[in-house]
Amino acid sequence: MDGNVEWWKTAVFYQIYPRSFADGNGDGMGDFYGMVDRLDVLQNLGVDAIWLSPHYPSPFVDCGYDISDYEDAAPEYGGMPQFTRFLDEVHKRGMKLILDLVLNHTSDQHPWFLESKSSLDNPKRNWFIWRKGKGNQPPNNWYSTFGSSAWTLDPATHEYYYHFFYKEQPDLNWENPDVKKAMFDMVRFWLEMGVDGFRLDAVGTIYEAAGMPDHLSKYTLEEMYRRDRLARSSEEHKKILDDYYEMFHLQWDQPIVHDLMKELRSLVDEYPDRMMVGESDDIAFYGNGKDELHLNFNFPLMRTARFTPQHVRSNQEERLPKLPEGAWPCNTLGNHDSPRMRSQFGDGIHDEAISRVNLMMLLTLKGTPFLYNGEEFGMSDVHIEALQDFVDPIGITCYRMEKTIMGSDDVTALEIAAKRSRDKGRNPLQWSSEPNGGFCPAEVKPWLPMNPDYADGVNYADEVVKEDSTWNYYRDLIAWRKASPALLLGDQRFIETGDEDLLGYIRSLEGESCLVLLNMGEKAATYDTGDLLCGKGASHFSTEPDAARWNSGKLTISAHAGMIFKISA
Repeated sequence: MDGNVEWWKTAVFYQIYPRSFADGNGDGMGDFYGMVDRLDVLQNLGVDAIWLSPHYPSPFVDCGYDISDYEDAAPEYGGMPQFTRFLDEVHKRGMKLILDLVLNHTSDQHPWFLESKSSLDNPKRNWFIWRKGKGNQPPNNWYSTFGSSAWTLDPATHEYYYHFFYKEQPDLNWENPDVKKAMFDMVRFWLEMGVDGFRLDAVGTIYEAAGMPDHLSKYTLEEMYRRDRLARSSEEHKKILDDYYEMFHLQWDQPIVHDLMKELRSLVDEYPDRMMVGESDDIAFYGNGKDELHLNFNFPLMRTARFTPQHVRSNQEERLPKLPEGAWPCNTLGNHDSPRMRSQFGDGIHDEAISRVNLMMLLTLKGTPFLYNGEEFGMSDVHIEALQDFVDPIGITCYRMEKTIMGSDDVTALEIAAKRSRDKGRNPLQWSSEPNGGFCPAEVKPWLPMNPDYADGVNYADEVVKEDSTWNYYRDLIAWRKASPALLLGDQRFIETGDEDLLGYIRSLEGESCLVLLNMGEKAATYDTGDLLCGKGASHFSTEPDAARWNSGKLTISAHAGMIFKISA
């Protein structure tokens, strides 16, 4: 294997959601003290790089994505002294650290915006997007993606400011060269400090269509919500997605954003071994393969209720050939904006087995994998049962829309809000079976409710000592991946298995090949290996000890099970 391969191509990334990872000072929320204390756990798991969700000072209206100071660390996490310590400790263990980079907007409490709104002639007025209204109406009919108008009237100056997200998140005006300089200076600030790269939040929303014309959708956002709630068929849901695009297409993925990405890439490339990954599945953000983002998430892979060989194969065979020369794939099955993997893809009966097959898929498909914190313990979504326990404003907004648009009663409104809120997958990590899952002291209320299954063995302390646990499966599978050049960097070829529920593919590099067989069905599947495996002697890794049986050259793999075989080229 080429020793000059970029580190981010072979790394296993792990997302830390800082408020939920580990509470080190006993106040009910995660912090850098707790993160440092648990870094050895991540190192032992086999993690190569950490993506840290926003750690900046923030009023926390949108859970940290409303930033009030780009060049500091939140005091509740320990401030800059503890961030610096955390960065040093990550690097001491041979791991990398990338930060969330929020380019589209600031908090409405950021000094830049406070200056901008102070008067019409303030020097920073044009740092944000201000427009006069049309009579008593906003400048156009655009919506915020989180509901209501994308425009908020400032009563002091009688002008509207634009926000793609909440009104507390005003969009920066990237047409202003002073904004670009200030933001690029901020990027240099963190690179000079030694961070290894960035995950670019909402990268497609940075620019809006020139002239900001009205969208031509015939629906209101309230009507879209009602249609979505009442939709039952896949055709109905697809039509709603098409209509959603019609409503918002003037507000995202404008061609000019790629010019900015090229400039940002040039800046980052001034610092050796740094990288960027974008919160977008648009392949265009790879540029020519070398001049925009290093990685871009393959979100279409995870957009399914259940994985099937047909879904995975069509995703890979459609997406990979479109990547420009030199571009590298990037796969994930979950993050802070989605349900936890076990809850999203499980069937309520075989959740453990299904999650093991899905992880084997994630770690053996071509590309860089991203893991989400806590899923290595077997964690699932938490159910929020009371309105006052919601922190994510999406849950609260959904509750209100259920009441006003759908006419739902309190029980139904809370149930729907709990399903749609992002809080469910942001629940604090479960470190032991002690009260509050060992996340924080027993007498302290954690910032989000704990999933009570921590008391039933779904926690790190119980998992790490159990030989066949989820945690040890994660650790062993990551180690198997690292030991195989074929799985790290090899070509990928799908094979016909003869069973619609059995996914098969081969990864090959430098005289080594790995055959991956994943049974995604509810019954055993048989595959005729022929001479491919040279009998039972081939080195293999399986999702469970008795995942397969051999009979006359044929391999029968149990339902919801998978195997990797290391074979000669």
